[in-house]
Amino acid sequence: MATQEMPTRDDFEALLNEQLGNADDGGFEGRVVKGTVTAIEAGMAIVDVGLKSEGRIDLKEFMRGEEDHGLTVGSEVEVYVDRVENSDGEAMLSRDRARREAAWDKLEAEFGEEKRVEGRIFGRVKGGFTVDLDGAVAFLPGSQVDIRPVRDVTPLMEQPQPFQILKMDRRRGNIVVSRRAVLEETRAEQRSELIDKLAEGQVIDGVVKNITDYGAFVDLGGIDGLLHVTDMSYKRVNHPSEMIEIGQTVTVQIVRINAETQRISLGMKQLESDPWDGVSAKYPVGIKMNGTVTNITEYGAFVELEAGIEGLVHVSEMSWTKKNVHPGKIVSTSQEVEVVVLEVDSDKRRISLGLKQAQGNPWDDFAEQYPVGTKVTGEVKNATEFGLFIGLPGDVDGMVHMSDIAWGISGEDALALHRKGEEVEAIVLDVDIEKERISLGMKQLEKGAPSAEAAGGDDLRRGQVVTVTVLEVRDGGLEVQVGEDGATGFIKRSDLGRDRDEQRPDRFQTGSKVDAQVTGFDRSKKPTFSIKARQIAEEKEAVQQFGSSDSGASLGDILGEALKKND
Repeated sequence: MATQEMPTRDDFEALLNEQLGNADDGGFEGRVVKGTVTAIEAGMAIVDVGLKSEGRIDLKEFMRGEEDHGLTVGSEVEVYVDRVENSDGEAMLSRDRARREAAWDKLEAEFGEEKRVEGRIFGRVKGGFTVDLDGAVAFLPGSQVDIRPVRDVTPLMEQPQPFQILKMDRRRGNIVVSRRAVLEETRAEQRSELIDKLAEGQVIDGVVKNITDYGAFVDLGGIDGLLHVTDMSYKRVNHPSEMIEIGQTVTVQIVRINAETQRISLGMKQLESDPWDGVSAKYPVGIKMNGTVTNITEYGAFVELEAGIEGLVHVSEMSWTKKNVHPGKIVSTSQEVEVVVLEVDSDKRRISLGLKQAQGNPWDDFAEQYPVGTKVTGEVKNATEFGLFIGLPGDVDGMVHMSDIAWGISGEDALALHRKGEEVEAIVLDVDIEKERISLGMKQLEKGAPSAEAAGGDDLRRGQVVTVTVLEVRDGGLEVQVGEDGATGFIKRSDLGRDRDEQRPDRFQTGSKVDAQVTGFDRSKKPTFSIKARQIAEEKEAVQQFGSSDSGASLGDILGEALKKND
């Protein structure tokens, strides 16, 4: 009896492949294959794909409409083999899965070529929406729905429309799409077509879409242009809303087109006549005219001479007397002012104006009203280390140098005699209109002030001893006068005597007489006196007449003999 050989593993594999249709590619599972509909029963389609058993697929997966599945016995369909055989011995097939796999293949090819794909928004999820791309489900972020935020997407639901694939991951089953990218690309194409039809200098009508602080955006029929506030009118416009409003149709001129950025600049004032044409002839230098203050800055104020023509009054040209003051303290916005044209630059569209020139120079007025030698009265505005500033009529200041405050005392001592707010009298010594300076003198008004002739004549000589009358007792010394109406001078405190006890001004009284020696004349030729010098001179003379250095006589003896001789 012959012995039957046992089948090997290879024999078993060949037998299995024969039963499953000889699938040389490694099996059917996980593949999309073609099958034939063998029967339609109980809402299911029986499909034979060449396996040991047939599979059942719900007719809903074949639906093209609400009721039409389009299948008949013998129809060929593509299905996805999920499992070759389930627990009931049937093949597990899916038409939806086959459709998705086919859609993924198509989408990957279109994604690689950066093509647009068609889909339908059919649901909402967190952060966006779901899109059906012919079987494959994609995610549409909320920010990618439209160019501008969309409050209600209901009109977009279930509507076939193009999308751009941003990202794909087949292994994870993720697809991210954008509707906004398609709209932006389409809009860019439309903008390019519109820009090609436009030209600089062209006049066109548009509708105001939006107004900002710096201008307005005007719709030119699918493309926006910017109408800057400075191009709305030749006159000053503080805010675009003063000229236009949203929804208004305006006629504008295309000023500039930037082909690279596709930005369009518009203008309205360009359609008007330029008020700066012939401005030099209209506003010659030196002409006086009225204007309105339109704007105030730290460096000056702008004055409108007519619509579209403004000039600048620099802060240095605003007032003759008010220096380093903010322009807002001199003029106010909307104020009518009178100005003088100082300079015109048509190329730079600049006009320099002067406010103070239209008001008259107060230094000229003062010089005319108060010539040199005139006595004036004013208040001490300020005291400096070199003199006093006196407020004078016409809102101008004059200065009394410390050497012109008083006779016979130092400038420092003279300054200490006066305080801020004190009303004083002075005489006009000089007026320099160009430098805006007024020199005043106070000591020139003092009683008995020496004239040039008297001081320089033979009346008083250096070293002469004269009798003077005390006019005023001060801390710094004595104001004295020679005779009844002679020259006045000053005896310093240190010159009131040789000894310290004798140098007290309070030991003298007004009206008392004292002998003093003329020690010199100040720069105003006013004499200076010294009791101390007189005493020293007298002692020296006594020594020469009544004693010698080797006589042994004391100073008291010598002075006694001198006094007896005088008696």
